[in-house]
Amino acid sequence: MLSWRSAMPISTVMSDISQTPPVLQLRQIHKRFGATVALAGVDLSIHAGEIVALMGANGAGKSTLVKVISGAHQPDAGDVFVRGMRVSFKSPRTSFSNGIVTVYQNTNLLGVPGLSIAENLLLDQHCGGRSRIWQTRIAIHKEAKRIADALDLHLDLEADFLSLTPAERQLLALARALHTQAQLVILDEPTASLSQRESAILFAAIDRLRQQGVAILYVSHRLEDLRKIADRAVVIRNGRVAAEFSAPLDLNAAVQAMMGSALHLPAPRAQHFDVPVLQIRNLRLTPSSTAFDLSVHDGEIVVVTGNLGSGKTRLLKTLFGLMPVIQGEITLDGHAWHPATPRDAIRDGVFMAGEDRWKTSFLPQDSLGASIADVIAFPHLDRLFPHGLIRQKAIDEIADQQIRALGIRCTGGQDKPEQLSGGNQQKVVVARWQSQPSRLLLLDEPFQGVDVGARQDLITAIRKRKSGATLIATSDLEEALEVGDRIIVLKNHEVISGISSTGSQSLLSILSFLEEKAA
Repeated sequence: MLSWRSAMPISTVMSDISQTPPVLQLRQIHKRFGATVALAGVDLSIHAGEIVALMGANGAGKSTLVKVISGAHQPDAGDVFVRGMRVSFKSPRTSFSNGIVTVYQNTNLLGVPGLSIAENLLLDQHCGGRSRIWQTRIAIHKEAKRIADALDLHLDLEADFLSLTPAERQLLALARALHTQAQLVILDEPTASLSQRESAILFAAIDRLRQQGVAILYVSHRLEDLRKIADRAVVIRNGRVAAEFSAPLDLNAAVQAMMGSALHLPAPRAQHFDVPVLQIRNLRLTPSSTAFDLSVHDGEIVVVTGNLGSGKTRLLKTLFGLMPVIQGEITLDGHAWHPATPRDAIRDGVFMAGEDRWKTSFLPQDSLGASIADVIAFPHLDRLFPHGLIRQKAIDEIADQQIRALGIRCTGGQDKPEQLSGGNQQKVVVARWQSQPSRLLLLDEPFQGVDVGARQDLITAIRKRKSGATLIATSDLEEALEVGDRIIVLKNHEVISGISSTGSQSLLSILSFLEEKAA
């Protein structure tokens, strides 16, 4: 296990912090959107070489605060100081020029499609006017390789940004941030899409930044991450600072401060499931991988876990008709089943929520069908309106039912997903596939970027399914233990083990389990 504090003891860092002005200081920051108060007098300071965790439930104001610091939003009132100097961030560029680099959770914002990975690594340099007018492709490639090597990032530098997975986009953005002379780096859910190895690379990079005196504002819902790296945690609730904690973090108290009450996970589920819905025999996901068997029963939640590239997403895509079956037999409710397309899968009651909600579930804000109600109804239009006469009233009624069932915080079904917090966006994605009965529900990283409260709501909704089987892919063992009746581990596109799970374990028990495994 990496030692995050090996190079500079925390006592030394905190001593230095007390004698220097903060890299960033916020005083009484207010921000309102119409009648909604997003921030109500937030005070925050971050010193050089300090890692501050920003915690809060979805909708607490974290994203708004990050956007104020990054210059994407201007506060209605309050003061911002950088190194003791009062500043005004009129745009993201002015924030960047003051040494603040933001790596956003939405991976679509982390690069420019159509440009190569090498060009994206040099994006800040080119946009900031610090590059030569003429640069050969060889020179660009050479400089990009130096930036990538600093983070141990191994990618095809000539490939297009669009070819990258969400995990690779996060690492590219971090590599680009490391290349700048940053005073403060804001990381918004950086490990949400990362494998264990990539997370280790990220933490090592954060440690290097910290040693160089760079301040880190780390926004995450993964409590294990915060326990490992944070010097201090600031909890915001309803747009206000609710509590602050110093390391070692009292995560139980922090979660209570986030939610405003103690956390209660769903009760244990029955562990005996008799009727198979999905049966896989001798399935091979790639020509060179080993074949395996798998079954998922009616009412059962099976979690498939493993590192990035283990085959989790490929398995779900194969079952949804997005990828071909290389070899093997699949039966659904006892009948041979080989979907050629997602439309075939949906027709037969096999639904899938993809990993990247912006690519697989939402349409651009100004498009037809971009409201919450339309997002939920879209894949079911053939079933809901077999004669082609679409009734908006029926669509709105379905949306209202799902909004209540999942506790989606919005004004109504005509809101756009862009208006919602990350957790509520993910609830819309799950609502889309929970709104109609299915035999097999496939969920790829359904809790990505979701706080513990919203995660409870999603787990509760998934467990309330009256019939059908559920197969979930996640790289987070904490999530797997919370939701799964059974956990299957994949490596190199094959099953290497399976264990039972008690989904009602408390968060702290899960963290203890993870620490024992790591040791």
